[in-house]
Amino acid sequence: MDVKLKVSGRIAKPVHEVFEAVADPAKLSGFFTTGGAKGRLTTGATVTWDFADFPGAFPVQVVEVVDDKRIVLRWGAAEGAGADPSGDTTVTMSFEPLEDGRTLVTITEAGWMETQQGLDACIGNTEGWTGMLCAMKVYLEHGLNLRDGFYK
Repeated sequence: MDVKLKVSGRIAKPVHEVFEAVADPAKLSGFFTTGGAKGRLTTGATVTWDFADFPGAFPVQVVEVVDDKRIVLRWGAAEGAGADPSGDTTVTMSFEPLEDGRTLVTITEAGWMETQQGLDACIGNTEGWTGMLCAMKVYLEHGLNLRDGFYK
């Protein structure tokens, strides 16, 4: 059994603007990485993301970037939760332009162990990615940082 998560949301902005909100560390820091993001998401890069709710910068390996279409990342799962020998999970973000001018963002994360610890970590990240999509929507459509002060 492949334990993975999938969340989606629609954002009322063109696909390029939505893609850049994730790829550009200054923009990502404006709504998601409450402790800041360092490094643009480009294929082969390793960047860092820091969160107030999980202090300490996380290294994020950028596996693939296809501008305005897809971002594939690998990062460390909670200890003992990732099925890969490295302990990493794989996050794939896809950006699809819709006929009405909005963008459909879909985020999947795969590679969790079939254990209670793996399932708990998967559920926690499902919550995190859902929160990220909600925060991105509010940030891009209304200019507000939904996460500001939420975790500290």
